[in-house]
Amino acid sequence: MPVKKIVVIGPESTGKSTLSQALAAAFDEPWVMEFARVYIERLERPYKYEDLLEIAKGQLREEDEKGKRAKRMLFIDTDLHVLKVWSEHKYGKTDPWILEQIAERKYDLYLLTDIDLPWEEDPQREHPQPEMRTYLFEQYHQLIKNTGIPYEIISGKYDQRFVQALQKVRALLDQNN
Repeated sequence: MPVKKIVVIGPESTGKSTLSQALAAAFDEPWVMEFARVYIERLERPYKYEDLLEIAKGQLREEDEKGKRAKRMLFIDTDLHVLKVWSEHKYGKTDPWILEQIAERKYDLYLLTDIDLPWEEDPQREHPQPEMRTYLFEQYHQLIKNTGIPYEIISGKYDQRFVQALQKVRALLDQNN
């Protein structure tokens, strides 16, 4: 059976990393952390448009590498849809290679994290304003709906999110048994 790829996606400060890591631990499977975070931490300058392509390549390298270690599932903290939304919002364009990869890569489930968690300050986060969080959530929601891939909006406190996500992942596994 091919490895199921589950992507946790959503605006900043919505618990994506926490949820991805918790799900991976619950199923004893690998998870792919958001490569952008590592990349930007290493930069000694603000990121720019050209960095987004390098971030995309790094994200996919990590995804492919961790995918080799997966038995049944791979949990992914964001995919290239995030870079598309970010690039369009900040620069008004997206690198064609990123768009090609979005079209080619296939995933099995999206868990879209809602903006109902309080904002947590972080030097890499840029949009704490409620209207921007809503705007970005709606952008991700529309993109995910357009993929045709099953998705679930994950809301509530951290423990509620985990239970919702766990149920959705188990349902995905049950469909394939």
